[in-house]
Amino acid sequence: MKTFIIMENSTDQDIVKVKALKKMKANALSLLGVAVLLFIIAIYFKIPMLQAFSEAAMVGGIADWFAVVALFRHPLGIPIWHTAIIPTKKNEIGENLGNFVSEEFLNREKLEIKLEEFNFATKASEWLSQEENANKIADAVAMNIIPGVLKTIKDEDIKRFIQVQFKEKLEAINFGDWVALALEPLQKGNVKDQLLTNLLEVMSSELANNKDLIRKKVKASTPFLSFGLADKSISEGVFNGLAEFLDEAKNPESAVRIKIDDYIADFLEKVKNSEEMRIKINNLILGFASKKEVQDYINGIWDEIKLSISNDLEKGDESSIKKNISSLIQGFGNGIKEDHVMIDKINNFIKNDLLSVLLNNKKVIGDLISSTVKSWDGKEVSEKLELEIGKDLQYIRINGTLVGGLIGLVIYAVEWTYHHFIM
Repeated sequence: MKTFIIMENSTDQDIVKVKALKKMKANALSLLGVAVLLFIIAIYFKIPMLQAFSEAAMVGGIADWFAVVALFRHPLGIPIWHTAIIPTKKNEIGENLGNFVSEEFLNREKLEIKLEEFNFATKASEWLSQEENANKIADAVAMNIIPGVLKTIKDEDIKRFIQVQFKEKLEAINFGDWVALALEPLQKGNVKDQLLTNLLEVMSSELANNKDLIRKKVKASTPFLSFGLADKSISEGVFNGLAEFLDEAKNPESAVRIKIDDYIADFLEKVKNSEEMRIKINNLILGFASKKEVQDYINGIWDEIKLSISNDLEKGDESSIKKNISSLIQGFGNGIKEDHVMIDKINNFIKNDLLSVLLNNKKVIGDLISSTVKSWDGKEVSEKLELEIGKDLQYIRINGTLVGGLIGLVIYAVEWTYHHFIM
């Protein structure tokens, strides 16, 4: 009797199958043993009917045992012709199986009928629209895919990518044009005058609020030997001079204001028309963007994003990312379910494009099945098949024993009738 060894890596299902197969083999063997015992009893007590039954039962049981075992290996290890059919004919079985699948299953008419009956788009949309299913997908994405992606990618590569993209985007922008465009309204109407007046008002207010600071700055700059005698006069002079300048500049008709207006107009004109000025503005902004503080801030963007994602995923069912993914999946499913045009498009795609792929490659699929089966180890294939169907095949042995015994009884009855009523 073939012994199946339960390996450490065997699944619970394999263990159950091995036990079931052993049990059925024991039942078939026990029934054959009963037939042998009955034969001995029939011989000893000279019971012709029981002898006929037991003889035929033994023949049937042994014959069917031989037939079942011959499928998987040589009976009793003897290399009898046309035994161990599965391991020795493995290549032919694989080739026939490949041809059968490619010709019978990959048939256009049969596939079209099955695809139309299945209605993949409707079933998929209904499945996706259910909250439980959407949560399962969202959970798999949030708990497995996203953390896996975060662990796989290198932080240095992402930071370098962000820096390169930031630099390229900045260099692609003509800040000179932007500045010129932004300042162009100042040359129209009295917007410029109003802004300048407001600016001068703010400067006058700040000057008045910082009079003591001006005095301290002047004192710190005057010679020590003056003993502070000139500090007050100098600070008052500086303060009054600046105040008078600002007051005069507020007057649109003053010479100071006219000079300021001319300077601003000249600057705006250069920004608008001077390529050199635009280059200077671009270089100024790009230079600022290249400073270490700005680069550190850019590098920190990815760290903040990654930390935010990780912290959110740790919330489990309360994760905003997971909830959004689930909601997106449900919305997608509901959207397709209510969109008959999209359902038809998806089903037509599967029916036409997928069907075309399958039919155009059915020989490849058949060859793949054939080559896969051929690559299997014959002994291993035989053991796996016996584990799957061997339990049911033991019924052949049981039936062979019982049917053989019944046939023996029939033959005995015919023979007895012939001798007692005909002869």
